[in-house]
Amino acid sequence: MTYWDPIPTLRAMPGEPLPLWRGALVDRDWSLPAPDGWEQRDWRSVPGPLYAANTDTCLTGRQCAPDLVMYEDEYGSEFLYRQPRTQEEVHRFICAADCEPFGGYGGDGDLHWTPELVRDWWRERGRVREWAMVQGWGAGEEAAWALGGNDAGARAYVAHIDRDLADYLRGYLFRLQEGRAPRPGETLPGL
Repeated sequence: MTYWDPIPTLRAMPGEPLPLWRGALVDRDWSLPAPDGWEQRDWRSVPGPLYAANTDTCLTGRQCAPDLVMYEDEYGSEFLYRQPRTQEEVHRFICAADCEPFGGYGGDGDLHWTPELVRDWWRERGRVREWAMVQGWGAGEEAAWALGGNDAGARAYVAHIDRDLADYLRGYLFRLQEGRAPRPGETLPGL
């Protein structure tokens, strides 16, 4: 799947019930900058509009969004290893962001990523992939519970890099260059 824009869904959610939490309302527009800013984003976060910067260490993100969030180390700071591709995934992202007490997530990545920066990240993906390949924190039963299957997240991240991330990034490059998501059949830029 190529790029899907999560921002309209994020902007429509404040004041709406969060489907994952009975009775809870979304109280923030998660398309805004992270409190600590873009400059503090985690280097492992995949390019896209959403990112994590200076998150807490409560190990909550994977409980809500195991298909999007990983922990950077055994202390549990979070980052996005995959951007949301559906409305349901945006809801899981909001759950993860809302659970994170520092409010360390942001959604203004489109204002900062450039085609050149995306291509630079892609060229350096081996560094990210190598980091993910050596994650083994889930070795013991207690660690596996505490880290919410971060080892499974690392495997999913490597699979994402190896399988479908290039197509997503080519679609995201189109979005950055054209100001809209690509339509079916449109030629996508190269990485």
